Amino acid sequence: MAIYQVLRIGDPFLKETAKEVTKFDERMNKLINNMKDTMRAHYGVGLAAPQIGISKRVIIVDDGNGLIEVINPEIVKCDGEAVGEEGCLSVPDRMGQVKRFTSVTVRGFDINGNSITIEAEDLLARILQHEIDHLNGILFIEKATDIEAI
Repeated sequence: MAIYQVLRIGDPFLKETAKEVTKFDERMNKLINNMKDTMRAHYGVGLAAPQIGISKRVIIVDDGNGLIEVINPEIVKCDGEAVGEEGCLSVPDRMGQVKRFTSVTVRGFDINGNSITIEAEDLLARILQHEIDHLNGILFIEKATDIEAI
């Protein structure tokens, strides 16, 4: 598989809204496998296709309990709020405090085009929201307070 370069803050591509996926084929499977390799190589817990320069609504996340792949994800339910620390592969030298929902329900599709629903809390909910923001051209530092150099 391939390991992609992760785009960094300042790249205008990161500010664009990603395009909806309409084909669930071998190319999509290859993209997701390459995203997995890229995320792991950069020691991330999540990655959105726009972060590697691909305008597709595809995210992968891993909160330590296994990899989750979601195509065309959308948050359909949310509850609670908490402020927590976040970082980002596209903003490698900063951490900040971000207010997020503590639980979310996300709907989307798996690699085969089957509808999936994910009910997430705490860290997994935070990672899903962060990656979905990337699909909409939003970086965490736009929502963060107490931003610190690391």
